[in-house]
Amino acid sequence: MPRFPQKHAPVLFAVMMSCLMTFVVTCLVTLVNTGLDAGFMRRWIRAFTLAWPVACVCILLFAGRVRRVVALLIPH
Repeated sequence: MPRFPQKHAPVLFAVMMSCLMTFVVTCLVTLVNTGLDAGFMRRWIRAFTLAWPVACVCILLFAGRVRRVVALLIPH
């Protein structure tokens, strides 16, 4: 397995986390809203490919801020 320098950890985390989260959420929402039929996979993949870049950018933009807010809410 390839190893990446530590400086790439935030980007790798954003890509991996957004992929996993978007995969699960778009599957569930597509299933609930449209049901499981012959066109399900096409609709799901379309939703996933639209949502994944948005989720990845959101994690890259907001992860640091969210960590700081969480740190304020957790007693030291």
